Amino acid sequence: MDLPLNPESGPPLEEELAPYCLIRPATHRVPVIFASPHSGRAYPADFVAAARLDPVALRKSEDGFVDELFSAAPAEGMPLLAATFPRVFCDVNREPWELDPGMFDGPLPPWVNTASPRVGAGLGTIARVVATGEAVYRRKLSFPEAEDRIRRFWQPYHAALAALIAETRAEFGTCLLIDCHSMPTHPAQAANPPDFVLGDAHGTACAPRATRLVEEVLAGLGYRVRRNDPYAGGYVTRHYGRPRERVHALQIEIARPLYMDETRIERLPRMAALQADITRLIGDLAKLDWNFLG
Repeated sequence: MDLPLNPESGPPLEEELAPYCLIRPATHRVPVIFASPHSGRAYPADFVAAARLDPVALRKSEDGFVDELFSAAPAEGMPLLAATFPRVFCDVNREPWELDPGMFDGPLPPWVNTASPRVGAGLGTIARVVATGEAVYRRKLSFPEAEDRIRRFWQPYHAALAALIAETRAEFGTCLLIDCHSMPTHPAQAANPPDFVLGDAHGTACAPRATRLVEEVLAGLGYRVRRNDPYAGGYVTRHYGRPRERVHALQIEIARPLYMDETRIERLPRMAALQADITRLIGDLAKLDWNFLG
């Protein structure tokens, strides 16, 4: 288990596995919270045993080390919530019941969403494939297995996130959720790849001014920043981003070649420079007056 747990990690589910790690600041100073839903790297033994892929191949779907990149948030007065379990095991950036019927050994309940584009791509709440397109499992799963993961991992993570948002809005009158991700090398963008992609669901999940402020800081640090292309935001951005209710959600995607070896899932020496720049971003956000969000 790489990610240290603290007293707010949620109830233990197995000997060493809790669904999330919530690191709070000594004082919550601004209405901004950070979340890293895909950097979890605690792989349950029974899941690894059921997989047909080796451990490195399983990790290809991770947003590797993103929780580390944003680890300065609590010191700057903003909470950081991170899932401890991996995306390929249970994806919290999906609806709770997006399931592929072809993965299961029996019929699914009629209320399960079996027809979403994510399910069709093999990337539902329980993924059929990893990011490289290889099948994850050597056998069919049972619905109770999926239900267990969703109830023990997906639901506690989202309960913690929803509570944090509600708490922040109650204290400050508004909340900005920054959902932190990393993106693999995209062949279609090889000629001019972005360093960061900001996703605000095309302006519907976050106040344009907030998106612009983040964009300006990153561009000022010398990074190539793009909006909503090719990532406009997933379930978390679209579900929680409700500006009319004074809750804003902005997804940040970071190009993995900036800091990690995508093949070996290892930190590169230049990760330190990127982390320093992200710490600068976090510090700049901590100094802003966010009253315009309300």
